[in-house]
Amino acid sequence: MADARKRLDANRAGNFYVDSTCINCDACRQLAPSSFEEVGDYSAVIHQPAAESETRQAYRALLACPTGSIGAEHTNHTLLSAAKADFPLPIEGNVYYCGFNSEKSFGANSFFVRHPDGNWLIDSPRYLKPLVEAFDRMGGIAHIFLTHEDDVADAARYARRFGARRIIHRADVHAMPDAEVIIEGEEACAFGEDFRIIPVPGHTAGSLCLLYRDRFLFTGDHLWWDSEVRELASPRQLVWNAAALHRSIEQLTEYPFEWVLAGHGGRVWLPQREMRAALRDLVERRK
Repeated sequence: MADARKRLDANRAGNFYVDSTCINCDACRQLAPSSFEEVGDYSAVIHQPAAESETRQAYRALLACPTGSIGAEHTNHTLLSAAKADFPLPIEGNVYYCGFNSEKSFGANSFFVRHPDGNWLIDSPRYLKPLVEAFDRMGGIAHIFLTHEDDVADAARYARRFGARRIIHRADVHAMPDAEVIIEGEEACAFGEDFRIIPVPGHTAGSLCLLYRDRFLFTGDHLWWDSEVRELASPRQLVWNAAALHRSIEQLTEYPFEWVLAGHGGRVWLPQREMRAALRDLVERRK
């Protein structure tokens, strides 16, 4: 729970606030961009929500915050309950953002794909009753895809609960040593009818992307959308091998996709031609 005594001075006066335990993971800025912005080393409330839609977004951010750093001086329990029921939050079609980001994965986003051959969880949110019940209603979890070693969070608990098969690369398997499916090498491979697993070593030796129906690319910490400058971005710090990272980004230009759904950083939809151009621009900037 957020502590009003630790309320950051950067917050606009009013009901919602961020306290000094914030780890600046960006989740709140993605969920409620009209209310939260980055101020120095933290997120802060730069606009107190007024309309009901803005307030509901702010409550979503409060719930998703991995460190419980967002508080409200006075809680509207009706809107808070509605915001809780919004998760998993639809993105498009049968693809969802899970919410309830985990501090164990530094606040990374996780995603859910509802599929007739078995549902997929991409990286792991916190293990919480509301999500477990939601996944139950949506048909359970058959596969848990782990993009890399940093974002496994509560994957083992979800695997036990749903009997799901965890998928991770051999180079990062120390983070989930009892995973049921181990990806080897650097060759992309089809997995079922609609999915392709693409090794993208760079951020970590075993980083993976998951391409769904040639439209949705789940990228972990490999690639994201920078909304401030409106371009794709990739890590420059905490990189296992910069040359491998560049090759991996270049490799992605071979695949068609329209969505980038990142663990850290913004998600974005662009028409396929514009997405490919944005990716090529990133390749040139990283040379």
